[in-house]
Formats: sequence, C-alpha cells, structure tokens
Amino acid sequence: MPRFLTRALLGLALLGLAAATRAVELPGPVVDAAWVARHLPDLQVLEVRSDVASFTRQPVFETDKKSPKKLLSDVGGHLPGARLVDFKLVRADRQVGERKLKYLLPEKAEFQARMQGVGVQAGRPIVLVPAGQDIADVDEALRLYWTFKVYGEDRVAVLDGGAAGWLAEGREFSVAPVAPATGNWQAGTERPQLVAGTADVLAAGSSVQLVDGRPLPQFHGLTKRDYVGAHGHIAGAQVLAPELLTRSVNGALYFLPARTYEALLRASRIDPTAPAIAYCNSGHLAAGPWFVMSEIVGNRQTRLYDGSLYLWTLDKQPLVGLP
Repeated sequence: MPRFLTRALLGLALLGLAAATRAVELPGPVVDAAWVARHLPDLQVLEVRSDVASFTRQPVFETDKKSPKKLLSDVGGHLPGARLVDFKLVRADRQVGERKLKYLLPEKAEFQARMQGVGVQAGRPIVLVPAGQDIADVDEALRLYWTFKVYGEDRVAVLDGGAAGWLAEGREFSVAPVAPATGNWQAGTERPQLVAGTADVLAAGSSVQLVDGRPLPQFHGLTKRDYVGAHGHIAGAQVLAPELLTRSVNGALYFLPARTYEALLRASRIDPTAPAIAYCNSGHLAAGPWFVMSEIVGNRQTRLYDGSLYLWTLDKQPLVGLP
C-alpha cells in the first residue's frame, strides 16, 4: 500500500477515534431545553413520573382568553427517545434488623438492576426530566439525581422547566410507547458522605445545620403526613419551604440563580457554606434543599436524611412545634 494512502487511512482512523471519545459534556447540574435539543442524540433522557400513564398521553393545552396563545394545563408525552422511570423505582422498602422500612435508598445492587431495567446505558450523559409543574414532581427527579450521585454517577443533570417547560416552548414530543431495553449502567463507588441517618441527626448539635424542606404548616406542626408519627419539626431546624425553590414561567418551574439561593438561605437563617442535613417527611422533598445547597450553591457538606421524619418518629425521637 502506498505510504501516502497509509498515512491518510491512519489520519481518518485517528479522527474517528477522537470523535468516538469526544462525548458531550454536561455544562452543570441544570441544563436548559435549548442545550438538550442541540445534544439530544448524544444524551439518554430519563423522564421521572409518578403518573406513569402521562408518558403516553397527549398533553392538554388551553387557549388563553386574552390572546390566541395556547397554555399548557397538563403534561403529557415525553421528549423524543426518552425512557420512563416510575418514581416507585427510586426508593425501596428495606429490611433493617427486625423492621421493614419504607421510602429508603435502594441497596446498590438493587438500584443498579432497576436502572438497567429502565434501559440506562453506561458512558452516556443522563438528563433527568420531571413533569415540572409542581415542586413535588421536580423533587422526584432531584431524589433520583441524589441517588445516582450516591452510587458514583457524575454525568447526570436535570432539565430546567422539566417536560412542562419543553412543551410550553413548542418543542417536539412523542406519545409513543418505548420498547423495553436492558441497559448496562454500572453503579460506581458508593458515597456514604451524601447520606444521613438518625444517628447523624442526633449527633448534629450546633456544628451541623438541620434544614427542613416541608411546607410551613407541616414545619410548625399544624398538619402532618399520615405516616409521620408526630407533629412539628426537629428541634433546632430551620425551614426552607418548597415553594421558595423555583419560579413559575408559563406553568413550568425553573431553578433560581445560585446567588439568589445564597441570599434566600441566609434570609432563612441557613449558612450556605456550613455543614447541613436536609430532611422532610420521607426523604422526597428534602431532595430540593439538598440539590440547591450541594449542587447549585456548591456546599458539598450537605447530606440528605434518608427516611427523614418517617424514620425519626418511628425511632421515637421527639418533634417540636407551635403550642
């Protein structure tokens, strides 16, 4: 073979190798719809839903009475090529000693198997998409984000505005069922430093902040969830109410700038830089404060109390509230 042809083939091979290894990199923990649309073929999109039927249901739009503009009233469908993650897969019932506990982080092998069952592949960035109309469904995606982080996955981000924002912008969507697939994603080195338990909360003292991620009526003990054994909050905790964590635009919820969160935390008597443990009723809404503090503000000393007040009151620990 002529030398020039050999060099040309070698050059093409090196270019191909470079292209294969130059995978798209996530710009941060939050990505916008325009970025996702540009890179969609290189991403694996996971739509996190409790209402799994909405994945193949048409979205509902209503016409604004003051203009011909159509407004999204109910999320339906999914991003092209997306896979569905039922929120039930994000947490697990676990046997701990003689007790069977709910709402907990799945064991490493179980979580890996669940994500492989969804079709998650190794080596491709993951974008998590909540429905995006309510903070509770945003926190579903954030809880999955935290779980991926606990099990060593760093190439993961959340779509700002979720499916609601995507649809409100008039972007392409599908209601077609997705064929089952088996993924090969592997959990990495576990990060126990992201997880707190009852003993960690008891040992917090004045050196670790406790951040309550529930609505104010629950924090003050006016109401409670049925699976929480008492009213009120853990003594010494400060509240970062879920309605403060996002802004609504055209019916979709979007994150705030880091500097705004820093100011909001200080206004809530929470130090953005000090060690913290976020909790809620079961470890679902706590994913919001954890994500804001750890991933957006950059406080890597933030943990999430797995099981939260469900486990705290099951362990017969006290709460305080209004008289």
